[in-house]
Parts: sequence; structure tokens; C-alpha cells
Amino acid sequence: MNSYHVLRTNIQATSYQDACDRIQGWIEAAKSCYIVAANVHVVMTGYWDQSYQRVLNQADLVTPDSTPLVWALRLLGEKIQQRVYGPDLMLAWCDRTAQLGHSIYLYGSTEQTLEKLEKNLKAKFPTLAIAGSYAPPFRDYNEFDQEDLIRIQASGAKVIFVGLGCPKQEYWMAQAQGKINAVMIGVGAAFDFHSGQVSQAPRWMMRFGLEWLYRLIQEPQRLWRRYLFNNPSFIVLFMIQLLQKK
Repeated sequence: MNSYHVLRTNIQATSYQDACDRIQGWIEAAKSCYIVAANVHVVMTGYWDQSYQRVLNQADLVTPDSTPLVWALRLLGEKIQQRVYGPDLMLAWCDRTAQLGHSIYLYGSTEQTLEKLEKNLKAKFPTLAIAGSYAPPFRDYNEFDQEDLIRIQASGAKVIFVGLGCPKQEYWMAQAQGKINAVMIGVGAAFDFHSGQVSQAPRWMMRFGLEWLYRLIQEPQRLWRRYLFNNPSFIVLFMIQLLQKK
């Protein structure tokens, strides 16, 4: 598996099948590890914050979650790279593990969202084993509750989907590594999407790298700083990286 530095983040060339194969292998090896689905916001947060950057680069797998990062990997030499999007990776693993019998755990969001999410996942994958779910109270990213780890470990789940948002979910997974005998996957807004709480951008907008615009229209007050600052900064900095490479 080739890997590439996009600004300061090490992103792997992968696919849904490859990622699921790796998850399956890590489960069989009883490895405690975590996966980051990296979009522009994740990469830029790491660029400005060294402690978060270390968390990203210590992950066992960092996937190109957004179309701009797919384009970046192609420009760096991975000509056939496709998007490996956190919400779709979640469904891909649920589909596989419904056949394998490994259970999952849902950590994050709200009780209402988790209730709807579990219902929708069971409707889509009837044999999916959901070992448990928990909506933790709001905490700062540097606050860590050991009781959460005890609860999750006791569930016996082999994969933990973490929906706390960037950067909180990545910090949480890094702190939990070695304490939970499972594969942790940060999936961002996937809980909101798959529960039906928030609508996803149309696939044609995703293909053209316009998902950010759809989400900005939906949640302008929360997201305007992220997209209107991070996106132009990413383009400029990545162009400088390409020019320095030549």
C-alpha cells in the first residue's frame, strides 16, 4: 500500500475492500488500532496543530475521505485512487461484518441519533450484531472518561465507530489505543447521515468536490469558517508542495 504526504499528513492509497481486509486482519490479530478518514478540514487542522498532526500520523490507516484529497493523491502519482469516504466505509464494514459475525459499537452523537441509527442499520443489515452504543456528555477533547472504555471493552465489540467530530474523535481514539481491544474508526458526520438526521450531498456534487458547498448551505453558521478559510489555504499550500516537488 503506497502512502503519500499531503502537506504534513500521511495518507494511504487504499480502497473500501482493502480497508475492510485490513480491519478483518487486525481483528483476527487482536490489534488495538484506529483509522482516520481524512478530509481537507482534518489535514488543515493537523497542519496548524502539531499535537493533532502526531495523532493523525500515528493512525494505522488514513484514508482519502474527500474528493480534493483524491485529486491530491492522483497528482502525487496514485493515478487510479478513489475516495474512501468515512460514512461509506462504515456501511462497507457493516455489510462485511454482518456476514462474519463480528459485533460493532457506536460511540458519539446523541441518544436520539443513536436510536435512529441502530434502527436504520438493522433494517439495512438484518444480521448485523450491534454490541452497544453510548452518547457521551459533551467534553473537551483532552477530557477522557475511563468508564467509557470499561463499558466498550465489556461489550466485546470488535469495531468501534466513533462519531465525535474532528479533532475530538481522533484524540479520543489515540488515547483509547491499547486500552480497548478493538479497531476504532472515526466516521465524523456518518451517524447524522445514516440516522437520517442530516441529508448527504448528492453523489454528483461529491464527484465534483462540491460536498462542502452543500454542507455549508445546510449549516452556514457552524461551517463557514471551516470551509471559507481551510479550503483556499489547502489549495495554496498544496500547490506550493507540488511546485517544490518538481
